[in-house]
Amino acid sequence: MSVLSWIIVASLFGGVLSVAAAALFALNARTHWIGLLVSYAIGALLGAVFLDILPEAIDLAGNTAAVSGTVLAGILLFFTLEKVLIWRHCHHDHCEAHEPHEHSSHDHGRSGTMLIIGDTFHNFVDGIIIAAAFMVDINLGIVTALAIIAHEIPQEVGDFLILLHSGYSKLRAFQLNLISSFATLVGGVLAYYALQGLQSWTPYILALSAASMIYVAVADLIPGLHKRTQMRDTVQQVVLIVLGVATVSLVGLATGV
Repeated sequence: MSVLSWIIVASLFGGVLSVAAAALFALNARTHWIGLLVSYAIGALLGAVFLDILPEAIDLAGNTAAVSGTVLAGILLFFTLEKVLIWRHCHHDHCEAHEPHEHSSHDHGRSGTMLIIGDTFHNFVDGIIIAAAFMVDINLGIVTALAIIAHEIPQEVGDFLILLHSGYSKLRAFQLNLISSFATLVGGVLAYYALQGLQSWTPYILALSAASMIYVAVADLIPGLHKRTQMRDTVQQVVLIVLGVATVSLVGLATGV
């Protein structure tokens, strides 16, 4: 397949798979399952960043300091955006920014609408990340797409729960999340054509994508794990994080990354 075909397939498959899997978990509302997904997603994200994306970006740029500086700037950028917008993407079923008051009822769709807008932008950026990775190397693109899918599933679970709280029906919540997921395809295709003439930007796009993954894992996902303090939970979390890293490593070995 051509690079563009890989981008289209990965973007479509990633978005639809994430929404479908999230619907399965969210509509069954099993909190324990969501926790398992979050731990695994952390490992997949960090594994993709440190085993594949950053080494590739440094190799392409030939300047470790420039790539590292871009990652640092990216982390500060994502922190600032999250603070200013206060559109916190929920990665589990208890989200501080969107947590409903104890005795509140539906909010007539306000938080749900805001969530869909923010999630659509997030999916668009994911498409750009996938395209940049595939344009460097098909195998790197596959690893990156898998890591994005791994972190999208627990996020989409949180999105479902917020939409249901906002008064949407289960079918409508599924439809809105599915429509939002197509922004990944739009971002991927646009990035493919835009980056064709800007190859020198590719390592820094990869560095920014690494920054976004690090930020999501460290700032959004890991704090939620600390709420479960029992030794059994801790061991389970560590094992699943390692499993997520191992998955990325094995995919890299199998595809020759």
